[in-house]
Amino acid sequence: MTLKKTVRLILLIFVPVIFLITACNVIITRFSKGKLFDHISEIPTRKTGLLLGTSKYISRGKLNPYFSARIRAAGELYHQGKIHYLILSGDNRHQNYNEPRDMRKALNAIGVPDSVIFPDYAGFRTFDSVIRSKEIFGQDSIIVISQHFHNMRAVFIAWHFGIHAIGFNAGDVYDGAGFKTKFREVFARTKVFLDIYILKTKPYFLGDRINIPD
Repeated sequence: MTLKKTVRLILLIFVPVIFLITACNVIITRFSKGKLFDHISEIPTRKTGLLLGTSKYISRGKLNPYFSARIRAAGELYHQGKIHYLILSGDNRHQNYNEPRDMRKALNAIGVPDSVIFPDYAGFRTFDSVIRSKEIFGQDSIIVISQHFHNMRAVFIAWHFGIHAIGFNAGDVYDGAGFKTKFREVFARTKVFLDIYILKTKPYFLGDRINIPD
């Protein structure tokens, strides 16, 4: 194969891929405009918040700043009366790794009582967490709580599945770890379109309904 043909083949493969990735990110970014809030005074009140999980610790036992920021944001929403209940949705892959349990303990420590907390132990990924907030917990209007870049994707998923979601943006992270997370998010947004429109993906688990009081 000549160099010219090789370059042409590379372009034929990579140009459509780059276009797809770019298009997915632009659509999600534009869709989320007006649905995400940075300030507690501006966000409307909703019955339930969906706190998206992440690991409490990163390498060498260091506290994960994404985790800490999400806990602060959820606590602020609750204490300011913007939400009345919280679904804590995250991974529960083994006994020593349990995101909902860690989130509950952290929220208890800042005055959020167990009586308003509903753990979701099958929130293995954002796609599942959002869908389960409706299918398991019966919520069709929620405040999603995570960082801005993450909330954009979660809100897009929510509205596609008939959930009137808005997002409250927790504090962001701007170091090297933050860059890596945002880089992965670019591809995660592309996968959303594959999951929804091509693969018709379903959550790993559904199960019995859990009632959240009115």
